Amino acid sequence: MAEHPAYPVGLRLTGRKVVVLGGGQVAQRRLPALIAAGADITLVSPEATPSVEAMADAGEITWARRAYQDGDLGEAWYALIATSDPAANTAASAEAERHRVWCVRSDDADQATAWTPATGHSEGVTVAVLTTDARGRDPRHTAAIRDAVVEGLRDGTLVAPHHRSRTPGVALVGGGPGDPDLITVRGRRLLAAADVVIADRLGPRDLLAELPPHVEVIDAAKIPYGRYMAQEAINNALIEHAKQGKSVVRLKGGDPYVFGRGMEEVQALAEAGIPCTVVPGISSSISVPSAAGIPVTHRGVAHEFTVVSGHVAPDDERSLADWPSLAKLTGTLVVLMGVDKIGKIAETLVAHGKSPDTPVALVQEGTTAAQRRVDATLATVAEVVRTEEVKPPAVIVIGEVVTVGPRTAP
Repeated sequence: MAEHPAYPVGLRLTGRKVVVLGGGQVAQRRLPALIAAGADITLVSPEATPSVEAMADAGEITWARRAYQDGDLGEAWYALIATSDPAANTAASAEAERHRVWCVRSDDADQATAWTPATGHSEGVTVAVLTTDARGRDPRHTAAIRDAVVEGLRDGTLVAPHHRSRTPGVALVGGGPGDPDLITVRGRRLLAAADVVIADRLGPRDLLAELPPHVEVIDAAKIPYGRYMAQEAINNALIEHAKQGKSVVRLKGGDPYVFGRGMEEVQALAEAGIPCTVVPGISSSISVPSAAGIPVTHRGVAHEFTVVSGHVAPDDERSLADWPSLAKLTGTLVVLMGVDKIGKIAETLVAHGKSPDTPVALVQEGTTAAQRRVDATLATVAEVVRTEEVKPPAVIVIGEVVTVGPRTAP
């Protein structure tokens, strides 16, 4: 008899009984999706992995702590058979057949009445991949296809431009520390659907090169502001483009809310009645030290880290940082936007009790091809910055964590 392809269908299991036989790794992988589907789940197994046991303790599933017995599949709509006992699996499969229960078997797919596809999700779309030839089923192949489709949906490359989902309004997107691969999946997808992108100079520039030619890219630093402050001019540009019914992305480096003035833009948009979506980004305060082989915390070395802006000097009346208190901390100090003020910062920390021998690392253009790391101490950092010609953007790490690991970056 010729082999026929499986018929794809989506099961609506909310409130319906599902029986899972076996509490091992297969159940651990499959149960979260069944729970998310709202199924009424009964697990039948003498033992379970710690993760499965936690699901039972949380009341997400009902656990019958015993081996399979005939009749366990009664009233079930769907069954997952995944015990380590082949005889029990065969008996349960036969019961499912008698009761017309759709049944998946982890040990013998050919004896099952249903197969579990490789699934993925992207913004309300579920992708399920099944091979059409039972003799050639390869989980790695179907998973690879699933991953390719989901990635295409997430970054917008799979859907034709005129069919892309676009919503008028503004998305405030954190672009990450510089490497274009370090933007979030959601951020990349919103970029792909944008009509207008207003970008900071510290945003990941390579991402802009990927945009379709019809997208208007505006350099935030070059927006004319005349009688307005630069930030107010940027706010106005966001509002004006959004009011024209365009999908606008405000692309920032790092995270919008970590010294990115993101909330000022959100407030301005709210006052203008413009919907705004905030997409967090990977902050350079953590990711750049990591890329240079520096953990901001390490057991036995630093139990806390503090991120501080260095854009104004410690003796500047506009500074809101409590530098004397920062000098007394025993953990890691991460300074952003402080290259040109590092001499005064180091001098202040030492004056308030920090050892002049405290290690310092400056990581310039972190996570990009131009990344370089320069090491110093509080006593020498001002001179090192001058002689090594360290330029912004650079993340400065102060503390013993600087010397913890091997040098993994230039």
